[in-house]
Amino acid sequence: MERCVGELRTALAAHGITLPSLRVDLPTFAGTYPPPAGLIALGNCNTATASRLAAVLREAATR
Repeated sequence: MERCVGELRTALAAHGITLPSLRVDLPTFAGTYPPPAGLIALGNCNTATASRLAAVLREAATR
C-alpha cells in the first residue's frame, strides 16, 4: 500500500498536484480487506487543487 501511495504521489506531482494528506488509511489495518486491498486516504485539498485534479482527469479522459 505504501508503494501505491508513492506511485500516486509521483503521478500527481507530474501534473503539479499535491495532496498533503495522501497516505495509507490506518483504520484499514483493523478491517478485513484481503490483500492487496486496502484503503488509501486521499486527504483534504483546497479548491485550487481539486480543480486542477479535475482538469487533469478530464484531459486524460479525452485521450
